[in-house]
Parts: sequence; C-alpha cells; structure tokens
Amino acid sequence: MIYLALNEDKNSMIGIKQIASDLDIPQPFLSKILQQITRHKLLLSNKGPNGGFMLAKPASEISLMDIVTIIDGSNFFETCIIGLNRCDETLEHAHCPIHNDFSPVRKELKNLFEKKTIGLLAVEISNSGGNIRI
Repeated sequence: MIYLALNEDKNSMIGIKQIASDLDIPQPFLSKILQQITRHKLLLSNKGPNGGFMLAKPASEISLMDIVTIIDGSNFFETCIIGLNRCDETLEHAHCPIHNDFSPVRKELKNLFEKKTIGLLAVEISNSGGNIRI
C-alpha cells in the first residue's frame, strides 16, 4: 500500500509483476493480499496487459488500522494477548495476569494504527530518502 502511495502520482495502474519484483515478494502471496484489499474497496484493479493496482482513495484517507483489520482482523485489539477466554474489557475483575500491563500498550498501538495513514508514511519515506524494500 505504501509502495502504491509512493507511485500514485503516475496516475496509472501498476502491474502485480512490477510490484512483486520491486518489493521482492512472491507474486502469488502478493496477489492474494491485494485481492483481499481490493474487495474492501481500498484498491482498484484491472486485468489485462495494461492492468494492475492503484489506490481507490487518497493515501491520506487509508489508515494502518484499515489495512490491519482487512488482513488480520481486529482480534488483536479485542482478545486476550495470551489466549484466555476470561480477559474481557467489560468485566472488571476477569482479566488475565498480563492484562493490566498490556492494556495501555494495546490502546497506544491501536491509536497509532488509527492515526497513521499510508499517505503520512509515504511522505515520511520520501522525505527521508529511504526506499520501500521490506
């Protein structure tokens, strides 16, 4: 997504082969992820020789949380970190042994993911002269 944001000024679709090659990601794996994101209306895609992917809306409107939720779901932010069933935010005393330590970290991480956008990350990468290699 950041790669697409960094290349969105070209105003054209970028082929999956190009993205996979530039990011050194296996094409079948990348294809499944991009299809999943496309189904959630964050990407536009076209098949064919001039096909590819591009952002469906401005990068400044796509948060990290949008992507995390699409790919991994929101369970990380809602369930017990060690997998116990009793770690419910709505119950005052039914928490796991690490709940009170991890709860503030989880809230900060959730806040970060909600506030950081793909657009902000792309700008920060561009300004630092960095590249997007994973």
